[in-house]
Amino acid sequence: MSDATMPAQALLVLEDGRTFRGSSYGAQGTALGEAVFTTGMTGYQETLTDPSYARQLIVQTAPHIGNTGVNQADNESAKIWAAGYVVRDAARRPSNWRSEGTLDDELTTQGVVGIQGVDTRAITRHLRERGTMKAGIFSGASAARPAAELLAEVQAQPSMAGLRLAEEVSVKEAYVVEPADHGWDGEPIFNIVALDLGMKAMTPHRFAERGVRVHVLPATTTFEEAQALNPDGVFISNGPGDPATADRQVGFVRSFLDAGVPYFGICFGNQILGRAFGFGTYKLRYGHRGMNQPVLDRSTGKVEITSQNHGFAVDAPLDGAPLAPEERYGRVEVSHISLNDQVVEGLSALDIPAFSVQYHPEAAAGPHDAAYLFDRFIKLMTDYKTAQSQENK
Repeated sequence: MSDATMPAQALLVLEDGRTFRGSSYGAQGTALGEAVFTTGMTGYQETLTDPSYARQLIVQTAPHIGNTGVNQADNESAKIWAAGYVVRDAARRPSNWRSEGTLDDELTTQGVVGIQGVDTRAITRHLRERGTMKAGIFSGASAARPAAELLAEVQAQPSMAGLRLAEEVSVKEAYVVEPADHGWDGEPIFNIVALDLGMKAMTPHRFAERGVRVHVLPATTTFEEAQALNPDGVFISNGPGDPATADRQVGFVRSFLDAGVPYFGICFGNQILGRAFGFGTYKLRYGHRGMNQPVLDRSTGKVEITSQNHGFAVDAPLDGAPLAPEERYGRVEVSHISLNDQVVEGLSALDIPAFSVQYHPEAAAGPHDAAYLFDRFIKLMTDYKTAQSQENK
């Protein structure tokens, strides 16, 4: 390979001064964000386009990345949201019948700065021991700057704790996902509102294919605006940032809970439900990211292998069904727990129609163990509607 085709030098600089040298991947320049690792063996395109990765530098623990190229069908949003990308062995060329281009070219086109040829196992072990931290990728001319200058730039950026990001990644205009466009034959069975805090495209698809019309709404939507749509249920999506900053969305959810409207939330939506009940949230040491996270469903005793992407968690009692700190919502139990570290992975209200999970049941890019949760929400709305009809007789 000639010098003209050799990738430029690149550096990954962590907040504590640890530095990894490699070569550029994708665009050249500077990328700042929180360094996090994800353990998924596949689905790199869905990972990169997941809005929950906004302001983060993704470290892939799987060593070979880019093998299947990229295509439009697998995107979970309109763009790559990751701030930067860290891989060990980048594929020289893709080999897949669905490929429409290379990951390297896609990163370059979208201006995403990456680094390849680094020991991602060592980076992951470092982050597991020290915790997620501020970091920066510097390539090309940026990598030639003095090391002290690079470290100072990394350390000067804001921490993820305290960041309000949902409004940055949310849809700007409301839109509707119709069941008829996703294989449903007949009239919609329910009409729900979905607050988009960084929602993946497959989520409203999963509702629509079950006959549910979804009104996808911006993160700044008020309760009055959403209630005017006369929803049978309310859904809160995944998203990036610190749930402690989501006071507006917590108020939105409480208004619907007070109105008795059935609720379902995933990921950020689980944390917001927890806050609506009066529980706190906290930042995990290194988070859960990847599609191989084991979760126990305490109601059935079954273990689900789940797709996750969260750096914060709900601080709720693991045992029993105590009254929520906001007592008007009645008793709340932790319905699901992580089998790796006992983190709260789901909440279920026993006296009002509301539940949530911390993981991603839409299964993009997999697995499918938790798809039943969409059916559970439909049953919740069905039971609530039946009970209302009986009360009105």
